[in-house]
Amino acid sequence: MENKILGLHHITAIAGDAKRNFNFYSNILGLRFIKKTVNFDDPGTYHFYFGDEVGSAGTILTFFPWGEGIQQGRKGSGMATEIGYSVPKGSLDFWQKRFEKYNVIYNKPAEKFGEKYLTFLDPDGLKLELIESKTGDDRKPWETDEVKADVATRGFHNITLTLNSIKATAAILTEIFGYKLIDQDVNRYRYATDTVENAAIVDLVELAEEKRGHVANGSVHHVAFRVQNDEILMHFREKIEEYGLSITPQIDRNYFHSLYFREPGGVLFEIATENPGFTVDESLEELGKNLKLPEQYESDRAAIEAHLVKIN
Repeated sequence: MENKILGLHHITAIAGDAKRNFNFYSNILGLRFIKKTVNFDDPGTYHFYFGDEVGSAGTILTFFPWGEGIQQGRKGSGMATEIGYSVPKGSLDFWQKRFEKYNVIYNKPAEKFGEKYLTFLDPDGLKLELIESKTGDDRKPWETDEVKADVATRGFHNITLTLNSIKATAAILTEIFGYKLIDQDVNRYRYATDTVENAAIVDLVELAEEKRGHVANGSVHHVAFRVQNDEILMHFREKIEEYGLSITPQIDRNYFHSLYFREPGGVLFEIATENPGFTVDESLEELGKNLKLPEQYESDRAAIEAHLVKIN
């Protein structure tokens, strides 16, 4: 089995109000709510997962909703600044009208790398884009009553990192992760892996004078890359250690196994396995309907449930 990074696994961001976050992504954006659990390091806080029907790698957007009144993040260097979703060609008109209906802040469609895209902000100020991929995307979308397959998101198209210098980060992508530079537009450099057809792109934006960003409400916490299994995960741990970077031991996140390291530009990277998946503790039909706790917190379930706000 080849030791390869298979594009993006998931992206995790920080939100404020839990109910507002749940409503925006499951109702307005039309993603499937696939897991309601808690932050394993802070069980008094939710951890939400949104994705396609089964929570396929490359579709999973997760949130730590820390509650109202938390400090607002500040966009800047050393952080992931834009999350790009793939949508069908011709669907941006639908999304503009939908964003107007629900008072979502957005910009008029524009184009980069030959692809039409629509930028918008979630209620906490997180910047996202809907992109009409020029290569097409045949991933099966999650449908809702209002967001049908002909317009629904397919999963991630790309993630954008803003950096003072792209050199060291690009080296991680190319020398360790196997990505290649495939295009450039002024100070935006597009890297991609050929191991997967979708969720394969990382854009690096170089802004030499940009101030350091601050990760808090409305910003990306970390970007996770996908590997097939634990054996390949530990292969990459060795590679990153040999490269001279600090990396965590393997951590069991119940639905995948993970390693974390901070790449030289300042962005927190994770490498995560496909196994065991989101049906390990509830059926496909029940995904997202019940509060799932890791074993170490099950004895505190009553206190945790009493503390967490009801969202649905």
